[in-house]
Amino acid sequence: MTHTVTRDAIARFDLANPPAGFTDDPFPFYDALLAYAPVLPQPDGSVLLSRHADLDRIYRDTTLYSSDKKAAFGPKFGVDSPLFEHHTTSLVFSDPPLHTRVRKIMTSALTPRAIARMEPGLVQTVDYLLDAMASKEQVDLIEDFASTIPIQIIGNLLDVPMDERGPLRDWSLSILGALEPTLTPAQLAEGQDAVTQFKTYLEDLVRRRRTTPGDIETDVLTRLIKGDGADGQLSEIELLQNCIFILNAGHETTTNLIGNSLALLNDHSDQKQRLLDQPDLINPCIEEVLRFRSPNQMGNRETTAEIEIDGLTIPTGTNLHLCMGAANRDPAVFDQPTHFDISRKPNRHLAFAGGPHVCVGLTLARLEGRIALSRFLARFPDYHIMEGRQPGGRIRFRGYASLPATL
Repeated sequence: MTHTVTRDAIARFDLANPPAGFTDDPFPFYDALLAYAPVLPQPDGSVLLSRHADLDRIYRDTTLYSSDKKAAFGPKFGVDSPLFEHHTTSLVFSDPPLHTRVRKIMTSALTPRAIARMEPGLVQTVDYLLDAMASKEQVDLIEDFASTIPIQIIGNLLDVPMDERGPLRDWSLSILGALEPTLTPAQLAEGQDAVTQFKTYLEDLVRRRRTTPGDIETDVLTRLIKGDGADGQLSEIELLQNCIFILNAGHETTTNLIGNSLALLNDHSDQKQRLLDQPDLINPCIEEVLRFRSPNQMGNRETTAEIEIDGLTIPTGTNLHLCMGAANRDPAVFDQPTHFDISRKPNRHLAFAGGPHVCVGLTLARLEGRIALSRFLARFPDYHIMEGRQPGGRIRFRGYASLPATL
């Protein structure tokens, strides 16, 4: 669907009550935001920002812009709720010193050497799924492929027993779904219940791991339990909630990266043929998918002092919506930003945010995307996505719930 959004229409844009068509196809709205209203006050007092330069600057500045969401999430989730405890303790929504401590431990477990050791297991997982799909007349590229890969990889990272991984995906979807700008009572209750169930499961897993520790070089859970000698150990709540965060952060976004890659190449047959002819384009292809259909479309920061952007005075404590999906189409940074080009260079996208909060798992996500896409295309170069694809229906996260296909 392609349409033009007028200056008047975008001036009235309300992220909490988005206009018809926005969830399915936000990109014309993004283009209008960039053209007419890159700094847009919202009815609830928040501000929507879409320019690449503004987002890039804000991500790098942890003095004027805080990641702590206690003020925003208290009214949304309830200050004593499971969702509030999770989303205000996890790495992404915390400031130093907690952020520094947790990130240091996670980074030490995700070194280039550690990630390189994951590659054989990743290849094995992908090839197993490709074998399983080969005999089917019709497959779902999300259910049968894209969503299964990150669950297995993160399950391996935390050494979750294979027969206990069944509920992980649904828990993750429910918890991340609670980050949407507006929630129904049912979605809120589902998210609260998912945190409770996930936390209960992890309490048992942590007890077992304390009794029988894993290899600290390969088992992230054992590393998180032991902590870092210089910075001490995580509290029990910090430990449990950041285990949930690892699964959530690595699951839906990577599922979306793989699914979006397959959908975009299906829809841009010329680019698909280029990749088949030149497999060494796989790395820039993954970067272009990250830019063109960012798995995570929105971030947030809160101002810690009064600031001014484009003549707009923004008070202390204002919630800023950082629209990565729009910033990655900013014509001030990207030549022909609405064109999908798998050889695009340079490609300074913000799909992984930036600054101290740049995605801690970005190297692993890129590896998963690269292995999944390249091995899929080598096996099924003539795949075709059929009628009936189902979008994910999210504003913050962009992907598909279902991609029916023939191989």
